[in-house]
Amino acid sequence: MADWTIEDAERVYRVNRWGAGYFEIGANGNLHITPVPGNPQVRIDFKSVIEEIKLEGIQFPVVVRFHDILRSQVAELNQTFRQKIEEAEYQGNYMGVYPVKVNQMREVVEEIADAGEAFNYGLEAGSKAELLTVLAYNTNEHALTILNGYKDEEFMRLALLGRKLGRKIFVVVEKYSELLSLVKIAKELDIDPLIGVRSKITVKGRGKWESSGGDRAKFGLTIAEIINATRYLEEHGMAHCLKLLHFHIGSQLTDIRSVKDAIGEGGRIYAELRHMGVELEYVDVGGGLGIDYDGSQSTNDSSRNYNLQEYVADVVYGMKEVCEQEGVPHPNLVSESGRFITAHHSCVITQIVGEIKPAAAAFDTTAEEGEHVLVDNMRDLHDTMDDSDNVQEIFNDASQWKEQALNAFKLSVISLTELAKIETLYWQIMSRLQPRLKNEEFVPEELKELDYNLSSQYLCNFSIFQSAADTWAIDQVLPVVPITRMNERPTVNCSLVDITCDSDGKIDQFVGEDGITDVLPMHPLQPGEDYYIGMFLTGAYQDVMGDMHNLFGRLNEVHIFSDDDDPEDFYIEEVVNGSSVSSVLSIMQYNPSSMAQNVKRVIDRHVAAGAIKPREGVKWTDFYENCLHGYTYLKHTK
Repeated sequence: MADWTIEDAERVYRVNRWGAGYFEIGANGNLHITPVPGNPQVRIDFKSVIEEIKLEGIQFPVVVRFHDILRSQVAELNQTFRQKIEEAEYQGNYMGVYPVKVNQMREVVEEIADAGEAFNYGLEAGSKAELLTVLAYNTNEHALTILNGYKDEEFMRLALLGRKLGRKIFVVVEKYSELLSLVKIAKELDIDPLIGVRSKITVKGRGKWESSGGDRAKFGLTIAEIINATRYLEEHGMAHCLKLLHFHIGSQLTDIRSVKDAIGEGGRIYAELRHMGVELEYVDVGGGLGIDYDGSQSTNDSSRNYNLQEYVADVVYGMKEVCEQEGVPHPNLVSESGRFITAHHSCVITQIVGEIKPAAAAFDTTAEEGEHVLVDNMRDLHDTMDDSDNVQEIFNDASQWKEQALNAFKLSVISLTELAKIETLYWQIMSRLQPRLKNEEFVPEELKELDYNLSSQYLCNFSIFQSAADTWAIDQVLPVVPITRMNERPTVNCSLVDITCDSDGKIDQFVGEDGITDVLPMHPLQPGEDYYIGMFLTGAYQDVMGDMHNLFGRLNEVHIFSDDDDPEDFYIEEVVNGSSVSSVLSIMQYNPSSMAQNVKRVIDRHVAAGAIKPREGVKWTDFYENCLHGYTYLKHTK
């Protein structure tokens, strides 16, 4: 369309600003992916991905994982630290770890471990199940394994098993009593542990997770407890085991100043412990490296006011400055930047299955004899509103008569038909009033709500609670973009609602042209044509935090690898089937086989009674059993 360009689409959807170089709008209006930054010739048209998914008979909604993006993020993080360490002439190394809690999916952990092999990039675990996982998958003897979280004796024994196998496993002491338990078990097994202590530093991050730092932090030792811990280890001949200092001020840090302050305080603690004779070799700066979800490059909760280069430089140069001031060795640096590693590689793709319009359905508002004066008033306003320039007065009159009409209906003063006419006329007035607000110098707050009140709701075939839990739980903003047609002007302002039976199953906060907006421009639905949208940056936490509200289970997954020799530059490497109805029912303690038998018995009784024909009974029995084994989401047909 001549009056709409790709640049216009970019202003609306901000793909370049949140896409980190991996996503952009193609000249054909489709979303394109460049999964390997070093090879821009590999360029995938997302429409081609969708077409191949359909060709393979994979039902939507689906999670699409671009494993090359995952590998690229691992490489970029490690290479940036190496570059800054070399530039700064820093004497320590970077020994990063991936915290598996961010996304524990086996395929993700395997890919990260493989991509990190060349960098000796390790894994972090915060629970017993995660520790069992990293013992099996972090087989690089040069890479670190960091163990955070609260620990029991079995956890400690598993950690010491890792030491027995030659792994660099650090048990990070989160509370003082853990140290006593660890020392006892280590002596019992005659195994020297690698010990870290987590400091409860006073610096607090900015954003949704700022309570991770400060005096009220859930984890960590006070300065007094850290000193007591060093003395306890000396008394038990294990002072040589204390090798790591850890601190963490929160996930998704929005403000780089928090990082600078944390490095300053954490570096000083490290230096003082070195002066006290503690032979620390590692400083773990924790997680927090943020993602710019909304593309604003600001301190908004869903953004960050820095980039990777600045973050790494502040860690490296900040630690170097403290160490040189204090005359202590530069420690090896560890970070746990899981969100940065995983967020971009995964997205949820679903189709729009319907539109819920705000205004009443088409209804005949022709005048009839004997109608109530409220109907006449609303109709007169509708017919004469173009003669008035006072949009506020029009809005006030229409709103007042609509409210009076509802009260009159409750008192049986007007009929249901009259109420329907008034509501229809009201929404027609509002729809005509809305465009006129763009020409107003000042728009009152209640009139600003017209955009939202008149917007459509696009019904999406997925569950917010399963696939985008953070949008519901903590108002996290995730980018939403149509996969195709971005070379057309989007003319439908809408919010998104899911297929759960829950009014909270909606998304009404979007990355918009002027920041966060409660409606997103989309394209009108075409009869007989599927319209697909993507929710992006879902690789961190969303994959593993979803629940089974309404018994909607895990989504089908499609794993994509790039291939420069392929005509479409990609291939589907693996398909992981999502949850079947029977599997989610089994989790909730139902017995699907028994349920099928119960239904069959009821059908057989109706067949025996002559209410259902035998052939029909067999078909209904098979249909019920097939549904039990089917996908939990809607089977959308054109």
